[in-house]
Amino acid sequence: MTINPGAAEFPHRQIANQLKERVRRQEWQPGERLPSIPAIAEMFGVAKQTVQRAVDQLRVEGVLITKPGSGTYVRGTRRRLNRLSRGRYGSHRGYHADLAARYRQQLVGVGREAAPPEVADAFGVRDGTEMLVRRHIVRTDDATVELGASWFRVTDATGTSLERAESFGRPLYQEAEEVLGRRYASATDTITARQPSREEAEILHIRPDTPVLHLLHVAFDETRKPIEVAQATWPGPMTTLTEEYRIPGPSPEPDPDPGLALA
Repeated sequence: MTINPGAAEFPHRQIANQLKERVRRQEWQPGERLPSIPAIAEMFGVAKQTVQRAVDQLRVEGVLITKPGSGTYVRGTRRRLNRLSRGRYGSHRGYHADLAARYRQQLVGVGREAAPPEVADAFGVRDGTEMLVRRHIVRTDDATVELGASWFRVTDATGTSLERAESFGRPLYQEAEEVLGRRYASATDTITARQPSREEAEILHIRPDTPVLHLLHVAFDETRKPIEVAQATWPGPMTTLTEEYRIPGPSPEPDPDPGLALA
């Protein structure tokens, strides 16, 4: 393994690319420990600080993880979260069994809280308006892959099962439709990238400088009034959002003179 001192790319990025390529070729398997920082520095003939910068870059990208006192390892999972929020509804109205098989959702809290600005804006209320929120986390076998929250108006949810700290054994939207008497008719998704909060980084087991993807999902009834505003936060390097859709075919050329019939 070598670097090109005359290349425009910084040495630590050259090293990171070569290490990543070895992982891609499975020369280092998921869960396998890499050589020590001094050993890699000797391989490339560079300072240890240069290798450390390369390793830090690959940690942010989700390729490597570091276990304090143990070493640096290839990330042990190759899973990626392949879903948009419409995955909660499935291809038909019903539970999305594929997601249920791969991901385990755990309810972690139900209560009244002041709505954050993006939620308040979606509902068209003042910042800090009290709302009911149901919080959850989603896990795979070996990682937390989502932090989520679903917000409802207190006036809608009071006295319903949505206030209870229990799971329903079916998608939340189905429970909400039944107890609120309103049908989910349309939704909008807004996805942004940002740095995680300290709490998010701790729960997702990522470094504070690792970006996350944040989803704001607003579900409307048939009158275009919001029923639910949901938030989801995913670790960026491990998350792929995939959407599949049809592309409209070409439209026929309009008749330049509709009053004429061509024989």
